[in-house]
Amino acid sequence: MYGVMLMDIFNTPISRKGTYCTQWDFCEDRFGVHDIIPFSISDMDLPISQAITKALQKRLEHPVLGYSRWQHSEYLNAICHWYGQKYDTVIDANWITYSPSVMYSIAKALELLTVPEDSILTFTPAYNAFFDVIKNSGRKLLTSTLIKNDDGRYGIDWNDFNARAKHAKVILLCNPHNPTGKVWSEHELIKISEICIKNNCWLLSDEIHSDFAFSHKFTSALKLHYDKTVVFNSISKTFNVPALTGSYLIAPDIIFNEKFRVITRYRDFVNSPSVLNIIATIVAYNECDVWLQQLKSHLQSNIDFAVHYVQENLSPLKLRESEGCYFAWIDCSHISCSFEKFYAMLIHEGKVGIMAGNVYGPGGENYLRLNLACSREKLYQGLSRVAYVIDKINQENRHE
Repeated sequence: MYGVMLMDIFNTPISRKGTYCTQWDFCEDRFGVHDIIPFSISDMDLPISQAITKALQKRLEHPVLGYSRWQHSEYLNAICHWYGQKYDTVIDANWITYSPSVMYSIAKALELLTVPEDSILTFTPAYNAFFDVIKNSGRKLLTSTLIKNDDGRYGIDWNDFNARAKHAKVILLCNPHNPTGKVWSEHELIKISEICIKNNCWLLSDEIHSDFAFSHKFTSALKLHYDKTVVFNSISKTFNVPALTGSYLIAPDIIFNEKFRVITRYRDFVNSPSVLNIIATIVAYNECDVWLQQLKSHLQSNIDFAVHYVQENLSPLKLRESEGCYFAWIDCSHISCSFEKFYAMLIHEGKVGIMAGNVYGPGGENYLRLNLACSREKLYQGLSRVAYVIDKINQENRHE
């Protein structure tokens, strides 16, 4: 009964307008129009766990919101418990360091592990913030474009990756991979770590989508037991609380940890966490597993619905089931007009805001990344608007 109730909650539309949320209240900044249905930024139009809500409400009943700490057993043990229970990965609490955000952590890690003009290698299409953090750190961006196998799944061009890794100081990985939804297998991760060892590279793994592996098992980079590994994670994606700001990194290298903590505490002064994030992390990792399983069931249902809808109604667009993340990575390469025209029509005539794949670099051209973490009603409305645009394009072609 509890599971059914949760599914009903996830399918109950929620208005987020007027809450200062990027997805809805500031969509004009991204798309140039305000009267659209957005499926862009990666947070969820879904309610958070009641256990987290109640814990935050209880804390807010106290009249003082002072400085807090993360160096205590409740917070650290919660993370250790989650990695052990969910990913079968044993970590030492001393490896964990709080950080205000995953991207901040990656920026500081690049600063500590490389010097200006060093090369950072990542797979494309890739989360576009990776490009920004590398370039704005004064480092050189190296990319290895993923290849599509005969079954439509993404894989690594090992010859290309091997050749480029020879010039890299750091391999920057996203697992599961945003935007394609690829979940790296243990075999692939082992091969990546072997290439890192051969070239004396550091392996940085953004695992913020780790709890959203569907058809494939998630493997943390920490299971590779490669000392030059740093993993980044947060509850923000899994439990839909990015507004609470906070993340953590996990690194077995003691010297790296000490240097990172010096930067956050004595130079950047971001070492004092939001107490609400600390409480939410403890509660999420100890009390919200059932809620998460129901959320994943809802997301899997949305994935299945989207795949079927695209097949039945959005030809010639193509969509295969995502291995991980909560995105539909839609192939629009066979549309009967330019992608630029199609994308403009989606925004201005379909009134639907979806991320264009080209922002994710090589391999993202002619793709759309649609956020599926919403109610079924919203998803249906969005896909129906895409269908309207395709039908209009087909009508124009018939009249030419």
